[in-house]
Amino acid sequence: MILPDFQKFNQNNKGLALLLDPDKYSESELPAIVEQAENCSVDFIFVGGSLIFKGIEKLVNQIKSLTVLPVVLFPGGILQVCSSADSILLLSLISGRNPEYLIGNHVIMAPFIKSSGLEVIPTAYMIVDGGVHTAVEYVSNTVPLPSDKPDLAVATAIAGELLGLKLIYMDAGSGAKFPVSPAMIRAVSEETSIPLIVGGGIRSAEQASEAYSAGADLIVVGNALEKTPEFLSRLGEVKRSFKSQS
Repeated sequence: MILPDFQKFNQNNKGLALLLDPDKYSESELPAIVEQAENCSVDFIFVGGSLIFKGIEKLVNQIKSLTVLPVVLFPGGILQVCSSADSILLLSLISGRNPEYLIGNHVIMAPFIKSSGLEVIPTAYMIVDGGVHTAVEYVSNTVPLPSDKPDLAVATAIAGELLGLKLIYMDAGSGAKFPVSPAMIRAVSEETSIPLIVGGGIRSAEQASEAYSAGADLIVVGNALEKTPEFLSRLGEVKRSFKSQS
């Protein structure tokens, strides 16, 4: 087992994660996707979604049979946990005010997670307006942070860090029209010291480069690969370009 090390990422060593939703990938196409991830400098494979109809354990086990890349659970709910993964992002939705996603679901999951052997990574999860109503907004019954108010994002992120959370994850959501803005990423990055993950709405190498340049330590992509499989290769090149600049 190779546990994920989010602390190693910085301005000259960027990270890349591939997010797989169990409902959107078949068993037959998964080997090619995983092989592509290995060839494109992907660091982690995240598994999860806001609302899924298939269980995640089968997908996690298949991924584990194909690669040594760390498999990290990105759970949208209490049913998206399995012990065969390597780690779990224990998300506290600090941008919202729904107690179920701040602590309620965590209480229900806690006994299983403790006995599972999973590495637990407490994560400050922040939903940012990406121009459309997303599934995560609906399921979590929360309002996203306004995209044009980086000061709110900064204050929220600082609160998460002061509470002892180990990662900040800013997410525009699956199917977002636009990603988290470089201005917001930069503002949060400058005022916090824990690793910053950014996902949702990244559909071009230019957007990925802008996110990295603004201070994202790791970016997450998922939906964009469904229509443009070669996109992952371009992202790998962008990621490697930052290391070559060091």
